Amino acid sequence: MEHVEQKGARVPAIGLGTWKLQGADCYDAVTHALSIGYRHIDTAQAYANEEQVGQGMADAAVPRSEVWLTTKVWVDNAAREDVRPAVQGSLRRLGTGYVDLLLLHWPAPDVAVTETLGAMSELVDEGLTRYVGVSNFPSAYAREAETVADVLTNQVEYHPYLSQEAVLAEAERDGHSVTAYSPLAHGRVTNDRTIRQVAAGYGKTPAQVTLRWLIQQPRVVAIPRSVHRLRHAENLDVFDFELSDDDMKTMASLARPDGRLIDPSFAPPWD
Repeated sequence: MEHVEQKGARVPAIGLGTWKLQGADCYDAVTHALSIGYRHIDTAQAYANEEQVGQGMADAAVPRSEVWLTTKVWVDNAAREDVRPAVQGSLRRLGTGYVDLLLLHWPAPDVAVTETLGAMSELVDEGLTRYVGVSNFPSAYAREAETVADVLTNQVEYHPYLSQEAVLAEAERDGHSVTAYSPLAHGRVTNDRTIRQVAAGYGKTPAQVTLRWLIQQPRVVAIPRSVHRLRHAENLDVFDFELSDDDMKTMASLARPDGRLIDPSFAPPWD
């Protein structure tokens, strides 16, 4: 396992995303992923699966201290007075005394970013989270968050069809990482002719070269989601090769203006 190290944290470069995983599927995904070497699990209040994630972690034969656990504050809990009780609820559901990383899931439409991040930062001092960060933040919003919090990462949609040049530039300027969700573009990379050609050159799958392209970039972490055990193993098998500079450029060239897949009505103005 490779790690991204910054601001005192050491984060496994590949994690298990759990968006849309529910019930037994979520529990089984977490326990299996941990059993084959995953040490990074990502959840959120809005996913309504923190209890299953926590039970899966508890039943896996892996010490809590060895697993990087992330959850996220939903926008309904973004007001200063709501942050702490919401996080305490997450910790109860997860069955743990702390998370490694607490993110603000989206910029809240009616609450200042600085208010929420300020309240989240107080939880670091209280030991409820080790680090704080943001998610779905355009570069200007991330810069604002950095004025009141030591942002560890900005978790955003990132895959070959969506350039995140501005977000990456802000991450480099501040020294935080970028965590890529939907890194396989909801499976679209699998049948992409260009990506398949790149993959053939390494004896790897399109998913594997896509994940390699992401984590080979400085300060980038990826959290692919799957309920399939073979996919868990496939997505973790990306540390025994490197893409050439030309192939890195080829993958990046696939970005297009309509590449974004996640764009809810309450989303901020994107870069």
